[in-house]
Amino acid sequence: MNLQAEIRRLREVDWRSLDLKESGTWPVLLQMFCCVLVFVLLLVATRWYLVGPKVEELQRAEAEEAQLLSDFRNRAAQAARLPDMLEQMAHIETRMSEVMAMLPSGAEIPALLDSISELALDQHLSIDFIRLRSTVAQDFYIERPFDIQVEGDYHHIAGFLAGIAALPRIVTLHDFTLVPAEDGGRLRLSMLARTYSYRAANEEATP
Repeated sequence: MNLQAEIRRLREVDWRSLDLKESGTWPVLLQMFCCVLVFVLLLVATRWYLVGPKVEELQRAEAEEAQLLSDFRNRAAQAARLPDMLEQMAHIETRMSEVMAMLPSGAEIPALLDSISELALDQHLSIDFIRLRSTVAQDFYIERPFDIQVEGDYHHIAGFLAGIAALPRIVTLHDFTLVPAEDGGRLRLSMLARTYSYRAANEEATP
């Protein structure tokens, strides 16, 4: 093939008069260019038709692999912390059992009030009243409030409060009022106390 002659023929081609049916008479360079163009178009179409879906599937598989790897790492880290978590859970359960043991049941409330009365008498206080209020049901426990009013000197009242704080049952103290008693030499302490009982799922508060 004379390259210069073919280049000359390519330059002399009337592009507007080209007919695909006469492609056999086209300059060799033009025929080669068309073959290359058709090959490239076929290659692109083949990739789009055959390879494209596989590429998308591969991308989805890679994303799924990354997610699974992340989940695996998280679970591996959790598994590595499992002994510590079990130890913490056991500690929490032990502490919960200790706290539960400090919550009186409804039947134990009279004994708790008797203990508070004995504390007051041991501190040489006179008891005006220890009076239960209506119970209040919360989500996981029942609140059992009661009013206390006693009279005595300052040091004995302080000892009485310290004795309540040291009781084996949980008793919280609120709304303190300390005023001189009518006899002048003593003080009157009025306050609201609360103790708590564990509430089972099917248990209702009772007045």
